[in-house]
Amino acid sequence: MKVVFIGSGNVATHLSKIILAGGNQILQVYSKTLSNAKKLALELNAEFTSNLQKIRKDGDIYFISVTDSAVPEVAKKINLGRMLVVHTSGSLPLDSVKRVSENFGVFYPMQTFSKEVKMDYSGIPIFVEANSKSNEKILYRLACEISGGKTNVHLLKSNQRKAVHLAAVFANNFPNHLFSIADEILKSYGLSFNLLKPLILQTAKKIQHNSPDKMQTGPAFRGDKKIIEEHLDMMKNRPAYQKMYQLLSESISNNGVNNKSKFR
Repeated sequence: MKVVFIGSGNVATHLSKIILAGGNQILQVYSKTLSNAKKLALELNAEFTSNLQKIRKDGDIYFISVTDSAVPEVAKKINLGRMLVVHTSGSLPLDSVKRVSENFGVFYPMQTFSKEVKMDYSGIPIFVEANSKSNEKILYRLACEISGGKTNVHLLKSNQRKAVHLAAVFANNFPNHLFSIADEILKSYGLSFNLLKPLILQTAKKIQHNSPDKMQTGPAFRGDKKIIEEHLDMMKNRPAYQKMYQLLSESISNNGVNNKSKFR
């Protein structure tokens, strides 16, 4: 297929490269920053532009892979008639790109992407949605090629995909921020974050075959108030971290019982 990427960030960079590796052609890369479009396009042997009015009209699929807040702005400025246009957001609804084309969909690979980090795409869950069965089949087939098979591709409605995105923020973005705080604490004592890596890996391994709530450990889970108070005292000069520690400890202590009915 002939593919155009509107966007040159982390998701666009990884997705365009794996689509190219699958035997497809990347026609063009757009970015509002011309140097970013050029850098990615050179790796893909594609054209590049920073002008939305110069987007090529001969592609088979157009990926709008920009920040969520930028999708409506992009959608207002281009019209692609009957071309298949998809966005790659986990939280935006299907019709976010409806005004761009008569044929539209969603292609959401759920993974944490960084341009400089190589990764294995096989096994990545990809969530697909489209405004017609024929468009759905096109996206489904492409997703299967990228992720290594049907078991990794899921047809979800917008509200379900949004729930997956919310869960992903809790499972990935928040823990990574906590890793940063842990790194800061260790550095303040002249210690390396490498000390925690075996613990982090073991935690991730345990939940591969066990329910996360059954694997919980630590002072809050044990109800060890003395240790909790000592930890809070160590953060007396960082009230924001104290508050975060208290909220998470209370949630662990309550085991989420009071929150389970509030998502639906």
